[in-house]
Amino acid sequence: MRIITGTAKGCNLKTPKGMSTRPTSDRVKESLFSILGGEVDGTRVLDIFAGTGALGLEALSRGAREAVFIDKATDKLIRENAQHCRLSDRAEILKGDVFAQLNRLSVQGRRFDLVFCDPPYHEGLWQKAISWLDDNELLAPRALVVLERGGENEPLPELKRLKLLKNQRYGNTTQIDFLELPELMKEEVEP
Repeated sequence: MRIITGTAKGCNLKTPKGMSTRPTSDRVKESLFSILGGEVDGTRVLDIFAGTGALGLEALSRGAREAVFIDKATDKLIRENAQHCRLSDRAEILKGDVFAQLNRLSVQGRRFDLVFCDPPYHEGLWQKAISWLDDNELLAPRALVVLERGGENEPLPELKRLKLLKNQRYGNTTQIDFLELPELMKEEVEP
């Protein structure tokens, strides 16, 4: 597993041994970033259930302004990967329960332009995470959420604010949903 392009192109990432972490393959990652195109440059990125940190680190390599990584078990690995790729100056790594950390970031008034959500498959966490992001004020106007989940034909939960832009399938095991928070209406914009 490696960084595909940008300032850290070719940098190999460490992966955990003996853990149930399922890193996003280079093929899927390359396709995902091809779909995102220039949407990454200058963004504030949030990588939840970050695992190795590969998605957030790829975004940093491609010009994201900053990235916050959340994982309950792999914080040291993400930190090592960020240092190895010389991206740690723009990486903030948080250890702990993803939802507790999301609440803390929301209370702090943090806002993100791009969110990668790649929870363990088959645990119901993707539904909980996408519903949480839809219900809370962590997303900047026109934010994109990239949700990686299993290949089952389960529909997205009913969402109030996030709109599905695209669903991309990769074989029978993986699909990625690209969702957007539409621009706020005039009365919702802060003065």
